[in-house]
Amino acid sequence: MRTETYDLAVIGGGLGAVQAARAACEQGKRVLLCEATDWIGGQMTSQAVPPDEHRWIREQGAPKSYLAYRRAVQEAYLRMPEASDLMRETDDLNPGNGWVSLLCHDPRIGLAILRASLRPYEDCGRLKVMLTTRCVEAETAGNRVLSVTLEKKGGERIRVQAAFFLDGTDTGELLPLTGTEYCVGAESRDVFQEPHAPTTGDREDQQPITWVAALKWDAQRQPMEKPAGYETYARASFRGEPLLGWKSWGSRGLMRFSMLGDDPEDSTPGLWSYRRIQYPPYFSDGRSEVVLLNWPQNDYVFGNIIDTQRAEENCEQARELTRCCAYWLWEQGYPVSFCPDMLGTEDGLAKAPYVRESRRIVSLRQIREQEIARAYAKEPPTFHDSIGVGHYSLDLHMTTRTHFTLFEEAWPFEIPLGAMIPVRMENLLPAAKNIGATHLTGGCFRLHPVEWTIGEAAGMLASFCLDRGIRPRDVEGAYLTDFQRMLTANGAQLHWKMHDTNM
Repeated sequence: MRTETYDLAVIGGGLGAVQAARAACEQGKRVLLCEATDWIGGQMTSQAVPPDEHRWIREQGAPKSYLAYRRAVQEAYLRMPEASDLMRETDDLNPGNGWVSLLCHDPRIGLAILRASLRPYEDCGRLKVMLTTRCVEAETAGNRVLSVTLEKKGGERIRVQAAFFLDGTDTGELLPLTGTEYCVGAESRDVFQEPHAPTTGDREDQQPITWVAALKWDAQRQPMEKPAGYETYARASFRGEPLLGWKSWGSRGLMRFSMLGDDPEDSTPGLWSYRRIQYPPYFSDGRSEVVLLNWPQNDYVFGNIIDTQRAEENCEQARELTRCCAYWLWEQGYPVSFCPDMLGTEDGLAKAPYVRESRRIVSLRQIREQEIARAYAKEPPTFHDSIGVGHYSLDLHMTTRTHFTLFEEAWPFEIPLGAMIPVRMENLLPAAKNIGATHLTGGCFRLHPVEWTIGEAAGMLASFCLDRGIRPRDVEGAYLTDFQRMLTANGAQLHWKMHDTNM
């Protein structure tokens, strides 16, 4: 087994991981980025989730690099020969004209932009990207990670040594391998005194995964094969409502949905346009509407993929539920069919599941519900050690054990550096949704711009420490001002301009 050595090894190729690698390369570091699938970008690409964004995203609330990504997506569409006059005349283009986001777009566009952002560093030899590669072992000594063992798709193993190891996976895969202290599932109320925490904690009570699929509106209504598990999922129900139905128990309670928003009792504009990523009027070539099937009906609430021997089985059943959800729509007469080319797969399902809840490091500071929820905090939270900002509600989809849901309005928040520093490990950093949040506040920190911010800050923090020969925990002291200057010089926003938010 050969050994390779880097300044930073970023394990996982999710959205935050890509930004960690890019940021470290910009600081002159030699970086390895490895990803289990053949697409980098995580929830933006391989998991097929359009970027959930706050309402101020056009002006503030994310690093300059994220705002540049948004512009690059819009420009990519406007350069298309098939772009219609309507697309070219639309201000602040939302390519799919979906309503979950201000930037619903084809995952392949996002993949191309992310790959292009890394290519200069690959070309000069500063960055090595390994696809279809996952971490299987780690070697530690005391409070440090010495090396990790990677396994490529064909079985080849590689030992990787680095000064810093960043966990950019969606489930915090590196944490148990390295013995890093972490939490998962619901903490009990006596741990952090969070108002909505349960009396008794439960590591297995986690947010559900969703295996997204791309569906197109097929005017010919091609036949669709009935999935083997259809009868099972068609009979499933929660609190008296069918799982495959137009009423669902979600984070806002019982909601009534419809396909096209034509039901007067519908609580939403219609799920078909919810995560639409291809809008025919924006094109001149007659292409079909395409949406991403990530609805309440295909949240997989029957099991977890973290710290369980049934992870593979639950992943396959999550895929089966999505196939059943598509068939349910087809059986009702809607002319839908799978659209494999959008997601780079043969069956039209995403390359990986959308993971809402990760393992979370036990950090110098855990971010608690009462610090950011508007019902409990009298004003927006500010942290002296802020490394970036974000905004989203405390949004918990129906959990897998107690079927708990929550939708609690949050203030625009800052992200404290202390939540990114493990209590013990000295050269491991989180670069995704695995920071020191809780089960409840993790519902805020899983969004695309926030994960981007965390990853970028992690890459710069490791670089800052390497240049000075210090530990991340040392930055909380005498080096904090210098590190925050470095962040802002590289486009980070550390504090909200509250007078521009009308909050």
